[in-house]
Amino acid sequence: MKVYHGSLEEVKVPEIRIPDRPLDYGSGFYTTTSFEQAETWVRRRMKDKGCDRGFVNIYDFDEQGAKQLHQAIFESPTDEWIDFVMANRIQKDFCHDYDIVYGPVANDRVYIAFALYEGGMIGRDELVKRLKTYKLVDQYLFHTEASLHFLNYLEAKEVGL
Repeated sequence: MKVYHGSLEEVKVPEIRIPDRPLDYGSGFYTTTSFEQAETWVRRRMKDKGCDRGFVNIYDFDEQGAKQLHQAIFESPTDEWIDFVMANRIQKDFCHDYDIVYGPVANDRVYIAFALYEGGMIGRDELVKRLKTYKLVDQYLFHTEASLHFLNYLEAKEVGL
């Protein structure tokens, strides 16, 4: 299966990155099955950093081979997914032991819903109900060195302003 990673640079050799801010699934290498999502992300980074070009890096992900790894698969927003994302975002020393995590992207609209939930303005049932109405893009986190072995770099498409 093809997966995409938006970056300001070509990334021929993916690596585990420690984020400078809390992310949905923790540290690692993030990809999506949506070229458009990767392109949107890199355009946002280009704007934030004042760059005039970026790249959507394309990889072949060996799903079959990766089945031997410890994975968390969240097909849709569920209570378990909410707990996992919240733990990664707000528990300072939270660390999970999954090699690969798959699930929805908590985009800007989702962040607002999470903020309402965190602030006690809506309950968990309302949060799940709202999230299930959104058209969510997916993401894969490759969390360990072992997981990166199942990604094969294919090419990078340049993205300009």
